[in-house]
Amino acid sequence: MNNKTKVARLSIYSNTTLIILKLAVGLISGSVSIISEAIHSTMDLLAALIAFFSVKAASKPADYDHPYGHGKFENVSGVIEALLIFVAAIWIIIEGIKKLFNPEAIASVSLGFIVMFISASINYIVSKKLYKVAKEEDSIALEADALHLKADVYTSLGVGFGLLLIWVTGLHFLDPIVAIGVAIFILKESYELLISAFNPLVDVKLSENEIKIITEEISKHNSVYCNFHNLRTRKSGMTKYIDLHLVFPPNMYVKTAHDLCDIIENDIEALLKNTEVLIHIESCEKPCNECSIIDIKK
Repeated sequence: MNNKTKVARLSIYSNTTLIILKLAVGLISGSVSIISEAIHSTMDLLAALIAFFSVKAASKPADYDHPYGHGKFENVSGVIEALLIFVAAIWIIIEGIKKLFNPEAIASVSLGFIVMFISASINYIVSKKLYKVAKEEDSIALEADALHLKADVYTSLGVGFGLLLIWVTGLHFLDPIVAIGVAIFILKESYELLISAFNPLVDVKLSENEIKIITEEISKHNSVYCNFHNLRTRKSGMTKYIDLHLVFPPNMYVKTAHDLCDIIENDIEALLKNTEVLIHIESCEKPCNECSIIDIKK
């Protein structure tokens, strides 16, 4: 079992535990904000399950039907997770509005506060682990899962603070207000995750910073080639794909041109992790006599 799969499984275990804990305390106390947190954790569990299976699928090597690999399974899972978060947030807002017009007293406020603190602590530890592996492996599925748990840290602390205020002031209408605030935060989270996961599915280019790294690396050798064009970039799962056309003097040996392409490809792949570069060689067709044969060494 690889590192991505192990950390995805850890998220499943932690979320299952927190759902049981939050739901039990929410039902005992009658707090809609605690129950909303239990629902949020249920969405986190679904996200963790999706992440677990998607990273396993994405880790499969390229095959006949998937010559570019299975990386986009992670992006599909990220989109599904974002939609799940959106649905959960809408449900919480509806329930919060209902409770706002029909407030109910909350029992065991102190117990609810303790549970929220425990939840925030566990999710903080697990989300840090997920983020670490997500960055190391460039995994959108694990990053999405970590984002879920990071949001849960904030929302748990928010609910805990709201329960503390209710405990001090006795104003029980604060409970649904806190729940609605949690839901608004979750909506923002779902939008950011949706954009991050969906863009690679429609082959959006790499970031401007990554493209700058690519062009600078190609330009280091501009004394050897004439120019380059048709630079295209995209991402599938954790793999970045780059292709371009490199124009050489018409009297340059093919081997010399090919050797330079190898150097550029290796240099870019060394700077940008999980990258595949494909360079198409072209001959310059400009009517001039300035081109000369240039030899290079690897």
